[in-house]
Amino acid sequence: MVNSWWQEAVVYQVYPRSFQDSDGDGIGDLRGIENRLDYIKQLGATVIWLNPIYASPNDDNGYDISDYQAIQPDFGTMAAFDRLLKAAHQRGLKLVMDLVVNHTSDEHHWFVESRKNATNPYSDYYVWADPVDGHAPTDWESSFSGPAWQFDQARGQYYLHLFSKKQPDLNWRNPAVRHSVYDLMRFWLDKGIDGFRMDVINMIGKPEAFGPDAPYPINLPQVQDYLKEMNREVLSKYDIMTVGEMPGTDPALARAYTGFDTHELNMIFQFQHMGVDLDPKFGKWVHHPFKLTTLKAIMDRWQLGLDGHAWNSLYWNNHDQPRVVSRFGNDAPEFRERSAKMLGAVLHYQQGTPYIYQGEELGMTNDAALTKLSDYRDIESLNGYHEWVDEKHALTPAQMLTGLQHGSRDNARTPMQWDTEPNAGFAPAGVTPWIGVNPNYLTINAQQEVRDQNSVFNFYRQMNVLRQENPIVTYGDYTPLAQDDEQVWAYQRHYEGQTLTVVANWTQDLLTRDCAATAGELLQSNYPDDLGETLRPYEVKVYLK
Repeated sequence: MVNSWWQEAVVYQVYPRSFQDSDGDGIGDLRGIENRLDYIKQLGATVIWLNPIYASPNDDNGYDISDYQAIQPDFGTMAAFDRLLKAAHQRGLKLVMDLVVNHTSDEHHWFVESRKNATNPYSDYYVWADPVDGHAPTDWESSFSGPAWQFDQARGQYYLHLFSKKQPDLNWRNPAVRHSVYDLMRFWLDKGIDGFRMDVINMIGKPEAFGPDAPYPINLPQVQDYLKEMNREVLSKYDIMTVGEMPGTDPALARAYTGFDTHELNMIFQFQHMGVDLDPKFGKWVHHPFKLTTLKAIMDRWQLGLDGHAWNSLYWNNHDQPRVVSRFGNDAPEFRERSAKMLGAVLHYQQGTPYIYQGEELGMTNDAALTKLSDYRDIESLNGYHEWVDEKHALTPAQMLTGLQHGSRDNARTPMQWDTEPNAGFAPAGVTPWIGVNPNYLTINAQQEVRDQNSVFNFYRQMNVLRQENPIVTYGDYTPLAQDDEQVWAYQRHYEGQTLTVVANWTQDLLTRDCAATAGELLQSNYPDDLGETLRPYEVKVYLK
């Protein structure tokens, strides 16, 4: 394994629409991000990952791109982006962008041309198929509810959209498509950006023919051919980091995509641990209690399966997931801070590159004020309500709203909570933000937490300092402990004669465990003292010897 800068990085994810509004239109923007760079630097992050900032009609909040080489006007201008990139680099912060090339917007000029007829230069840029017996060629479902095929009158064919019908899938079998993508990647890399997070990149491979036996387009063999070509043509020419969003993967697939000698990507986002609390029938829309042993077993499998072969990405939160302190922790006032710190430590002391989603470092919670359908903005949430309540009548409105409160992506998208001013300091007073501010900003906000040495923010900052000071945190191997324990997560890391031990109580109960006894110097804890084998509610202890 050759040590690379991205292995030692700490990534801070910014959802631009919800981070900081600098011009008073209720929408976060590039100037707002630039104004908050010192905050990110103070936290100890070294890389910023931006969700899409490209021109888009915003059917799926920017993941439907109409021009890859233009900035979404809500966010600013290309000059504003260039300023942000320069300001980040001046502070020693790297900048990674979202690459969304499984699909485009239906308003992208490639698709506007493609749908005109089957003979124009862009006709083969997308996945088109003839009707079969008067209906779609397969019965695939879109990830945003409803069928994955849309009939187009002009061409008399169906086009594939694995997501919204305004997000037609690109045809990666066409070399012109691939080289168009490589060109747009070079455009941004030549500006000086430091890498890409690649949206559902393991879905770019599509079957040659569509019929009842056609495999669903995820992890098809040609994905690796495309990634090797991309690496050869583009990625290998720059000193960058790459992370592929890859649902439906396991450690063996991850080794194939990101192995140190495979010449594809640096790491992937996997989703197995994000599935532990999903209902078998209703998915995220019905809360399903999970066992800690199930979650531990998944993470153990990834830690052990990639060690020495490939690199893990470590995350609890992102723009597509509800807030982790409400999901896996306890967001009641008496437990929120301790459980937020515990969750952070359990994740960050594993092997891999950690990702902090904006507000996670504050212990931001799900928004209990999202009580009616009109409070939501997310297409997945709105379509899900329509599917399960209006069409299938499988859930009552009250049941679905409860599910949305727990599982909606909008929980992660409420504005960043900066201070106690109106709109939490996200937007000027008197402005209506694009989505409501979580009312608990009066007690959970960056201004208070930066000042408070015992805050969640300063716990995360300390973790980031300790990572830089102790190579074992980055490079140590991983040994699970007490794997059958339903209340405690414990593991060890080993590196160059040192041992790091992490012990965490995932409950609000007082517990006693042998493995919690002093195991060296107490490196970090979320309590001011150490009671040895006794573990208090949500207590985490990190030892080094």
